[in-house]
Amino acid sequence: MKRLTKYDNDYFYYIVRTNIKKYRLKANMTTQQLADKSEFTHQFLRDLESLKLVRRPRLDTIGRIANALDVDIRQLFDELEEKK
Repeated sequence: MKRLTKYDNDYFYYIVRTNIKKYRLKANMTTQQLADKSEFTHQFLRDLESLKLVRRPRLDTIGRIANALDVDIRQLFDELEEKK
């Protein structure tokens, strides 16, 4: 995967998708549990978390997922920590 910068179209989508998985794991939830709580399908959430696929979730979708994860939607836009 190419390195994304803040000027790439998919940069913020990448951050959101990565943070969804981070907060789901932090909440000790499976994708099925998050799907049930957010009323999305399991496959939709699996595809959303998969960085191999191009997904651009709508803002209301991100909001529903944030609510299901019990986090502020802004947390899903937090910058990613650099891996050393």
